Amino acid sequence: MQNSSPLLSPSESTPLSKVTRLQLHDVIVERLRNFVVEGSVAPGTKLNERELCDTFGISRTPLREAIKVLAAEGLVEITPNRGASIYRMSEAELREMFELMSCLESFSGQLACERITAEEVTRIKAMHYVMQACHTQKDLPGYYKQNSLIHDHINQAARNAALRQVYLTTNRRLQALRFRSNFETAKWDKAMAEHSEMIEALEARNGQRLAAILRQHLLEKRDAVLRVLASDRSNDPTGGKGIA
Repeated sequence: MQNSSPLLSPSESTPLSKVTRLQLHDVIVERLRNFVVEGSVAPGTKLNERELCDTFGISRTPLREAIKVLAAEGLVEITPNRGASIYRMSEAELREMFELMSCLESFSGQLACERITAEEVTRIKAMHYVMQACHTQKDLPGYYKQNSLIHDHINQAARNAALRQVYLTTNRRLQALRFRSNFETAKWDKAMAEHSEMIEALEARNGQRLAAILRQHLLEKRDAVLRVLASDRSNDPTGGKGIA
């Protein structure tokens, strides 16, 4: 007697469920990563799993899997019997990370000038004009979004997969701090002027000049971040045990 149920081979049924689970995992990881790097929660703060599950509409199992991914990226710290918290950098670690990022950005600029297409330059210039408008309107979130896109597209234009991987990992750990550094009006104005110089160097395909501008740009951002965090510590009634 023949089985009247639909005949589905493993290739027709199993992969779909696997892909669905993988896609869900990736979405949760990305949402949690954005939650952390956009500065929604202060460094050192413990993650409330119940609230995050309610916010994302998921159970604790996929959330904990996502937390493990972020811990591997250095964004979250998992402590036995205490759970997970937003990673808090020491001052020495922050200095080292910005020094590394300055080299990655510089190398990206150098390679991009050798390999970028005319269409890519046009696209980056369009982002720059939008960023200028955001700066004029004092729209810091809008400015930072375009700023991040410009730096990211320069890195992509370098066309170096190994550089790309290290760049993404390092930048994720610094994104929230890079955003905070522009709270200083004078620093913000200077950063805008430096971006105009970056566009000029990129259009001229002057890799040496763009590399130098990007390196100095990141080191100045490091110094601005340190000033902001030092101010936070001095205004903290608890004395501030570490750099956020």
